Amino acid sequence: MKTDVEELTPTRVKLTVEVPFDELKPNLDKAYQEISRQVRIKGFRPGKVPARLIDQYVGRGAVLQEAVNDALPELYGRAVEEKEIFVLGQPDVEVTELDDNEKFAFTAEVDIRPKFEVPDYDGLEVVVEDGEVTDEKVAETLDNLRERFASLTTVERAAEAGDFATIDITAEIDGEAVEDAATTGFSYEVGSQGAIEGLDEAVTGLSAGESKTFSSKLVGGERAGEDAEITVTVQSVKVKDLPEADDEFAQLASEFDTIDELRDDIRTRLGRQVKLQQLSDARDKALEALLEKVEIPLPDAVVQQEIDRRYQQLEQQLQMAGMTKEDYLKDEEKSEEEFDQEVKDAAALAVKGGFVLDQLAVQEELGVENEELSEYVVTQAMQMGVAPQQLAQYLTENNQLPAIVSEVLRSKALNLIVEHVVLKTESGETLDVEAIQRELNGGETVEAAEEAPADQAQEIADAAADADAADEADREQAEKANAEAEEKAAAEEKTDKDA
Repeated sequence: MKTDVEELTPTRVKLTVEVPFDELKPNLDKAYQEISRQVRIKGFRPGKVPARLIDQYVGRGAVLQEAVNDALPELYGRAVEEKEIFVLGQPDVEVTELDDNEKFAFTAEVDIRPKFEVPDYDGLEVVVEDGEVTDEKVAETLDNLRERFASLTTVERAAEAGDFATIDITAEIDGEAVEDAATTGFSYEVGSQGAIEGLDEAVTGLSAGESKTFSSKLVGGERAGEDAEITVTVQSVKVKDLPEADDEFAQLASEFDTIDELRDDIRTRLGRQVKLQQLSDARDKALEALLEKVEIPLPDAVVQQEIDRRYQQLEQQLQMAGMTKEDYLKDEEKSEEEFDQEVKDAAALAVKGGFVLDQLAVQEELGVENEELSEYVVTQAMQMGVAPQQLAQYLTENNQLPAIVSEVLRSKALNLIVEHVVLKTESGETLDVEAIQRELNGGETVEAAEEAPADQAQEIADAAADADAADEADREQAEKANAEAEEKAAAEEKTDKDA
């Protein structure tokens, strides 16, 4: 097999592959066997029809087509491996020559990761917020806890901002009631700027039993976005009573006997949260600092895929929140053009960051152990609220482990960058990243992977090992195997004509 590579752009290549016809013999034999099982010729059982009769009744072209479709994925994979190309996405395959018993040739255009070296990242300076936990922050957190134990008391007066009003809502459009916009017994915090524009103004000043009608747009249901006449009726008005911040409350809301002990615990927990946030910010800013030192071209198709993914995610979130894109842009005080540009910039930066982390993993010869895969799966399972074994089984059955390996590798590469940065706070204090990590790991909250029973982690590791056993030394083979079906389908239509 002969393979030539033509660089169309820094991020796209064209492979021209010539294959001696005798290399298709196993695929031709397989094609004859497959067609033999499908055709019905008098005097021959399925699977026993001779090749010469298949050529006569079905046609040699159909056999060649079947053989080529079967051979293309493997031949393409061999060409990519031979030329050591890091491909992205599916190729555009075209059969250019198919001479029976002579030669077979095809081309494949595909996006690739650009070739580059990650520059030196030792000593990058990163600035994060100060980690001081103020008395005000402790008091705010304690007040939030008191809010959770607050009680509501009915008052005989008109509703004011901060009150909780139990309300009924009905809506009409052109005198016709909108049933799916009606609700009864809804507890509404006055002044909370609810989804219905004008609701706060309508409720404020109403006492129990009073109603008010106002015009607004519906935010949900089949007629969302239409103007309607909305009537709100107040059933009752209640005020929130917070418990006193004393020892009795500490015993009610926590495992501590005194309010001072509870405040100390809050301070400790806030301190951990601040340090976790500092590490998270350090990761983001360290990557940003490194990306500023790298200039690489990005494949348009890959960036567009990331843009599409972000829009789909936003659409899902807006649907869950009962909002439109116009509502969202209004809240963000952005024009559609500004928002679209932000999405494009963020998508390009995300793709670039992935390339840099992938290349750094290659340069530093980073790998992923089964134990690291099991830790990742356990952590994800806890966040999703499912059993780790269940998630591991799903990932294995759906061939998702290569993607998990890539994600874990990128995380390790990013951790490596953070270990080499100079981390400072806004006030100028230099932080020791390793010391912060040790402090956090030695606190009350242990890593999710450490909480998993040893046998559970081993089960997940075994599942990962089984899925990766076909070619552990070259994880890209798993991704190519996942793509074979689509590559075969992409070539099938073309070979219909060329065969």
